[in-house]
Amino acid sequence: MKLGIIADPKAESFDYAAGLGLSFLEFCINVGTPAGEFAAAVPELKAAGARTGVGVGSIGRWGSDRIAKDGSIIEEELQAAYMLIDACQELGCPVFVCGANYVEELSYYENARASIAFFTLLLDYGRARGVRIATYNCHWNSYIVDETAWKLIHGHLPELGIKYDPSHARYAGQNYLKEMADWGHRFLHVHIKGSVIIDGKRFDDPPAGLDQTDWGTFMAILYGVGYAGGLSIEPHSDTWKGELGDQGVRFTVDYMNRLLLRG
Repeated sequence: MKLGIIADPKAESFDYAAGLGLSFLEFCINVGTPAGEFAAAVPELKAAGARTGVGVGSIGRWGSDRIAKDGSIIEEELQAAYMLIDACQELGCPVFVCGANYVEELSYYENARASIAFFTLLLDYGRARGVRIATYNCHWNSYIVDETAWKLIHGHLPELGIKYDPSHARYAGQNYLKEMADWGHRFLHVHIKGSVIIDGKRFDDPPAGLDQTDWGTFMAILYGVGYAGGLSIEPHSDTWKGELGDQGVRFTVDYMNRLLLRG
């Protein structure tokens, strides 16, 4: 397993990751950000990666509508996904991550069928470019976040992977350890983000290792299912900012390296 971090898509991020001793960066080109802007920066990012020896472990797009109200695929977002998959190929990034929105006007079956059609196109496009496709278990405009959806969609598409983050399962009241044991063989990318729940409500997303997640068992399951992909640190707290945030990132890097048996 490799340890990396989510960061802004700019050359300085590679130096930041190298200074932390990390192997890769993850870039999130989310809804509202034109994929073309990121594509234009790819040559600069590629040069920074070559200079620092830091790779790109994942590129993702969260929050977008991919399915229209009539169940058809939204062409603009399909083309944005293709553009980001092309960027993955150019940067040597192995995984592209995205979701699929739930259309209330359609049945669950019709939603699943539309999502399968969308991901089939991405899988075909990615396969030709050496890039694998994963859904995210974040609830941000995607319903493919639990076993019900995975059985239908991933069950039908054996090449489709999962980007997993235990915090999303915890906040939704799901059993993240069971999900990992049952579906970890389909994981292509993993987020490392702390989560604290008090009286049934989300309190904060502190650095991993300073939260309630059972990271020891989490890692034991990843080892048990043979996971060999990226572990991407996700700073995501309103409390841990600035100098405190930097200290939290360094704490998590040290903490995860111990779980990775690196000292």
